Amino acid sequence: MSQHHAGPVRSQEARTAILTATGRLISERGYDGLTMEGIAHAAGVGKQTIYRWWGSRSALVAECLLEGFILPDRFSVPESGDLHADLVAWLDSIFRLLQEPRGEVLFRSLIAVAADDAEVGRRLRDSLGGGSTIEDRLRQAIADGDLRPDAPLTEIAESLVGAVIIRALSRVPAEAGASDRLVGAVLESSRP
Repeated sequence: MSQHHAGPVRSQEARTAILTATGRLISERGYDGLTMEGIAHAAGVGKQTIYRWWGSRSALVAECLLEGFILPDRFSVPESGDLHADLVAWLDSIFRLLQEPRGEVLFRSLIAVAADDAEVGRRLRDSLGGGSTIEDRLRQAIADGDLRPDAPLTEIAESLVGAVIIRALSRVPAEAGASDRLVGAVLESSRP
C-alpha cells in the first residue's frame, strides 16, 4: 500500500537553486539584506515555494549553513598529525575570513541569526565546533596520544569557537601569533 503525501513533492533542483541563491546573496548582502523575494528571484522559483519548505529566513539560512552552501569547507580542521598546528591553521583561516569585508559581514550576520533563532545557533555551533570539525580532530588527538583520554573536548571546542565569536563581534583583528597563543593556552591542561 503506497502512502499519499499531501502537497507537492520537493524538487531537488529547486531546493539546490534556493540554497545556492541564499548562500550567494547572504555573502553579498549579509543577513539584513537577504529577502525571500530576492532569493526567489535569484533561484528562479516562486516565493511560496520557499515558504512551503522553510518557515522563515533564519530556517533557510540554517539549512544553508548545515548543508555547506555558506562558507563551504571554511570550518574544516586540517589533519596533519600535529594538533597544535592544525588548530592554529584553522583559527588563522577564520581570522583571515573575518578581515575580509564580505567575510566579516557574513560571519556577524550568522551570529545575529543564531542569537535570534536557537536552531540556527545549534547549527552554527555544530558547524564550527562539533560534528566533523574541532571535536572530531580532538578525538583523533586522544587516539594519537596527544591529549589525555579525559580531555574536556566540548569545552576546548567551545573556548576556541568563543574566541572566534568575540573577534567577530568586537571587530578587533587578530594580531600576529594570537592563534598560536590561544591554542597553547586552551590545550595546556589537556596534554598527557
